[in-house]
Amino acid sequence: MTTTLIPYLNFPSQSKAAMEFYHSVFGGKLTMQTFGESGMKVSEQEKDLVIHAELKTDLFTIMASDGGVMHAVTMGNNINMSLIGTDEVQLRGFFEKLSEGGKIDMKLEKQFWGDMYGRLTDKFGVHWMVNISAQK
Repeated sequence: MTTTLIPYLNFPSQSKAAMEFYHSVFGGKLTMQTFGESGMKVSEQEKDLVIHAELKTDLFTIMASDGGVMHAVTMGNNINMSLIGTDEVQLRGFFEKLSEGGKIDMKLEKQFWGDMYGRLTDKFGVHWMVNISAQK
């Protein structure tokens, strides 16, 4: 038996664009379903909102929704997505792609603990930490 922690992000009316962006960064398989496709009774303006999206990669899974009918979404800075690994080329690539249209909060560079580390906020307001572990 295994347990996996999967981030589930909410993007008011932007899930489709956000998940397509993450798909362009990480690759993998992206699936999405709208409220209208779900068979739920929703208003005309909500039928095209994303009820559930899932991006599965070889490394991880990210899920998302527009929120909409289910609950209101308040964006905040109380969570960070953290990418940690040893593949410098891959992680630098993720950092660069995620920062496009966003803001680099801390450059990806060597830190006092020996690892390469950087922080950014992507164009959808999601905070990312990237840590390239030093080879020991």
